[in-house]
Amino acid sequence: MATAEQEMYPRKILDYMEGFLVSKTLFAACELGVFEQLHASERPLSAGELAERLRSSEDGTARLLSACVGLELLTAHTNTDSQVVYSNTEMSTVFLTQSSPKSLYHSIQYSSRTIYLCWHYLTDAVREGKNQYEKAFGINSKDLFEAMYRSNEEMLKFMQLMNSIWNICGQDVVTTFDLSPFKCIYDLGGCSGALAKQCVSAYPQSTVTIFDLPKVVQMSREHFVSAQDSQISFYEGDFFKDALPVADLYILARILHDWTDQRNLELLTKVYQSCRPGGGVLLVESLLHEDHTGPLTAQLYSLNMLVQTEGRERTGSEYTSLLTAAGFTNVQIHRTGKIYDAILACK
Repeated sequence: MATAEQEMYPRKILDYMEGFLVSKTLFAACELGVFEQLHASERPLSAGELAERLRSSEDGTARLLSACVGLELLTAHTNTDSQVVYSNTEMSTVFLTQSSPKSLYHSIQYSSRTIYLCWHYLTDAVREGKNQYEKAFGINSKDLFEAMYRSNEEMLKFMQLMNSIWNICGQDVVTTFDLSPFKCIYDLGGCSGALAKQCVSAYPQSTVTIFDLPKVVQMSREHFVSAQDSQISFYEGDFFKDALPVADLYILARILHDWTDQRNLELLTKVYQSCRPGGGVLLVESLLHEDHTGPLTAQLYSLNMLVQTEGRERTGSEYTSLLTAAGFTNVQIHRTGKIYDAILACK
C-alpha cells in the first residue's frame, strides 16, 4: 500500500513538469502591462476593461487574470454591478510595477526574452558542456560578453536586470561584513552601479569606483548613475586584459560564477597583486552546500551558468581554494539565508 508521501509523487512530478506555465503566465502579464494598468487605475478593473486598455482579447485576458489570481499576483472580487474586477496584490505593486524602487519588471523581461530562449537548449548544453548562445541567437560566444552585449538594447536589458537585483539584494550583501575600514573600493564589473549605490549608502565615508567595459560605463552614465552620486566614479577597462588600479577593497558580485576556475584564479591573482596591504576582496555569489545537495536556487543558477556562460555556481570551500591560491588569507564565509551570500578575504 502506498504511503501518503508516495501518493504525492505524481502531483510533484506534474508540478515540476508544468512549472514553465507559471513562468510564462508571469512573463505574459508583465509584457502585456497588466500590473501597470491596474496600478495606474484609480479603481479595480474588469477583464473587459483591461482587454480594451491592453488591446487584447477579452476571453484571453480573463483567463490570464484568473491565473494571476491563482498565483496571488492579483485579487478579484465582485462589484455592485455583479462584475468580477481585479486589482494588484501588495506583492505585485512592490515588485512588478515599473515605477517601484524594488521593481523586478526588467529582470522578468530579461528572463522572458533572453534566458528562457537559452534554456530551450538545456539538453544540448548538458550534452555539449557549453553555453547555447549560438543556437539561441545565432551568434558566436567565444567572447562571452560580446555575445551577451550583442546590441545596445540587449546590453541595457542586462544592466536593468542587474540593477533590479541589487536594488533588492544589495544592502544585505554589502552589510554582511563591516566594510567601513575600506575607504577606496573598486566594484569590478559594477555594471549599472546599483551595488555601488548600496555600498556608499551603507558606508558614507567610502568611495566606490565602477570598473567596467567602456560601453558599459557609457550606458551606466546615461541611464543609471547621475552627478548626484558624488561618491561613485568610473574606470573603463577589461579586468582580464587591463591593469587594476590600487584599492583597499575589490567587490566581485556575480562575477566569478561566469568563468572557469582558471580564469577566476587569473583574475583573483591580479586583484591580490593590486590590493593594498590590509585590504581585501568581497565575493558575492549564490553558494552551493558543500555536498551540492542544495539550495535549489543555487543548483538551478548553476544550470543557468551552463546555458549562458563559461562558469558555474560553487561551494564556499571551492571559492576559499581559489582565494587562497591567489594569495588571500583569513577567508570568511557568511551565508545570508537569502539568494546571495558573501565571502570576505584579506591580504
